[in-house]
Amino acid sequence: MVSEDLPGAQIGGLGKHVVTLANALLELGHEVAILGRSDAAGGAAAAAQIGFGGRFIPAIDFRHVGWKELQMGVFNPFKRPWFARKIGRAIALHAAGFDVVHYHGHLPLAGLHVDPALNFVQTRHDQGSECVTHLRFRDGAVCTSSAARDCAGCIHPAPGPLRQCVSAHAVIRYRRETAGAFARHKTIFVSDFLRRRFLQQMPAADLSFCRVIHNFIQYPLLTTLAAHAQVRAGQVLLAGRIDTGKGFGEFLAAARGRLPGAVISIVGDGPQRAALEREHGGVQAVFLGWQPYAEVIALGARSHVCVVPSVWEEPCGTTVLEALALGRQCIALARGGTPELAAYQLYQGQLQLAASMEQLVAMLGATLARAPLTPPLPATSPMDVFQAIPKILDCYVE
Repeated sequence: MVSEDLPGAQIGGLGKHVVTLANALLELGHEVAILGRSDAAGGAAAAAQIGFGGRFIPAIDFRHVGWKELQMGVFNPFKRPWFARKIGRAIALHAAGFDVVHYHGHLPLAGLHVDPALNFVQTRHDQGSECVTHLRFRDGAVCTSSAARDCAGCIHPAPGPLRQCVSAHAVIRYRRETAGAFARHKTIFVSDFLRRRFLQQMPAADLSFCRVIHNFIQYPLLTTLAAHAQVRAGQVLLAGRIDTGKGFGEFLAAARGRLPGAVISIVGDGPQRAALEREHGGVQAVFLGWQPYAEVIALGARSHVCVVPSVWEEPCGTTVLEALALGRQCIALARGGTPELAAYQLYQGQLQLAASMEQLVAMLGATLARAPLTPPLPATSPMDVFQAIPKILDCYVE
C-alpha cells in the first residue's frame, strides 16, 4: 500500500481506507506493508500511530509542496509531475519482493512513473483525476466548467490572460498524463460517478483497465460498538470535517427555527467550526468537536437520523455507509456518488436523497415527526471490507 496521506495523528477518510484494507489483508494471511511519508511525524512508531498491524516504510519526502503557487497565482505545470515522479522513485526503491503495489493518493499520474511491468493498481478516491484541487467546487457551488482556462480562477481571483494560459497548460498536462496512467495500469474508482466525471473531461481516455469498487466499512466493529444502543427520538447527527463544501453552514442556516424539539449533534473539527458555533451553537445545535471513532459510531447508533449535508459531490461517502450499516435513516443531497449507495439500504427509504438543502430540511422534519426505525442488523453486510476484498484481489491478479 502506498499513500502520501500517511502517517498522521488524525488521518482522514482516505488514510482510514488504506489502513482498514491493509489490516484486513493481514488478517487473511497476506504480507502487507504501507509505504508513506518520510517527512511526517511518527517515525518508527508510525504503524502504531495509524493503527496498522504491519510494517510502515517511510519513503516519500513531501516537504515544500507549495512551490509558491498561491503567491504567483498560477497552477505550475511542472509541480504535480515532479511529485508524481517522487512517488514513482519511492515505489521503485521498495517494490522488489511485493506482488502488488496499490497506490491511494492524490496524484493519479504517478502511474506514468513506475515500471510498466509492475503490478501497479491505484484507487481514485476523489475528483483529482481531472481537477487539480481534487474537489470540483468553487465559490460555494459545484464546478461544471470543462474549460481548462477556467481553472485559473481557483488559484487567483482575477487571473488575466497570462495566468489563465499558464494554469490551463498545467491542467491540460495533468489530465493528459492521468489518462496515460489509466491506460497503462489498473485503476479502481470508488464510485461510477468518478469514472463518468473523468470521461466527461477526457472522453477519448482508455479506461479498459479501470473498474468500480465502492468504499467499505468494518461492519463487525460497527455492530459491536452499536450493541445495546438506545435510539433517542429527535436526535440528529452530522459528522465530518467542518469545511467548505461539507454543507454544515448551509444546513444549519436552512434548519434554523424549523426543527422544534430536535437536538443536532455536530461531530468534527475544521476551519469553519468556530464561526458556525458562534452563529448556531446552543441548546439545539451542539458542537462536540473531534471525537474518537468509537464515540462517533455510538452517537450514530443512538441517533434518530443521520444527515450528510455535503454540497460538493461526495465520491463515495463513508459516513453514509456507516449510517446505513447502523440501520439509521440517512438524509443527503442527491449529488456525486451518494445516489449509488442506495444499493446498500437495509430497508426501502432508508437513504433519502434531496434535490436542495431546503428539501433536505423538509425531509428531516417529516422523518423526525415519525418514530425512529430500529431494524435488526444482519450478521453480515455487503459494505464490509471482507466483502470487498475478493473484488480487490481479483483486480490484483487479472
